[in-house]
Amino acid sequence: MEKIIKSYSDTDLHRRISDIIEGHSSNTAEIRKIAAGLVDWEQVHTILDLGCGYGWFEEILEGDFDLLCGVDCLSENKAGFLGTAEKIAKKAIFLQAHLPANIETPSERFDLVVAAYSLYFFPEMIGEVRRMLGDGGRFLVITHSESMLAEGEKYFDFSRLRKVIQRFSAENGETLLREHFSDVAFVDYCNTIVFGRDDSNDLAQYIDFKREFISVDASPELVKKKMLEELEAQGGLRFNKNDRIFIVRK
Repeated sequence: MEKIIKSYSDTDLHRRISDIIEGHSSNTAEIRKIAAGLVDWEQVHTILDLGCGYGWFEEILEGDFDLLCGVDCLSENKAGFLGTAEKIAKKAIFLQAHLPANIETPSERFDLVVAAYSLYFFPEMIGEVRRMLGDGGRFLVITHSESMLAEGEKYFDFSRLRKVIQRFSAENGETLLREHFSDVAFVDYCNTIVFGRDDSNDLAQYIDFKREFISVDASPELVKKKMLEELEAQGGLRFNKNDRIFIVRK
């Protein structure tokens, strides 16, 4: 699991891949903005982002929050996160920690806890999230669908990677959240990533970014070679990118 997470240590590459995904998505609505639209921001003064990365979610936020705290296991993400957080919060903190772990903060400290494409790494944190949320606070989660691997599984066995996604997915997330919260809602984000024959460079970069994920089950170079061959042969490839946004109220 730790090996997979290291793929996010190159923040410039991470930003570039985010742009590639957005540029090739059939759904032109940005998922971060949809997720942010589910939050009553007038009630949010303190935010905790679990698996914050370089501050991907915070990049779209505006405001003057009292506290914005990010937790991530990669020290490489500290500068990027704080650079964004300090623009929108009176106090910005970056904690380097390997989750799941107890976070040294008072109970009911935060109005909003965010986990964007990260909770499948540490679903054991859900109970700790409940402790840290104030009464009426929200837990905002963005996660993948298990079907994201379907196209690749036509050619490769990704069973071990599937087990990672199944730790907290669109399909089982509600059940896991309801073990700790009663007020759980969700919004589905239907999307497909589309690559044409002229997009081989973008597809190659996308697969390279996922190499640590892929290597759990298969050779990343072999997967890239096969997918580029299929792109040329078929003239285009479409990859499932359906996600789900959960909004939970304590």
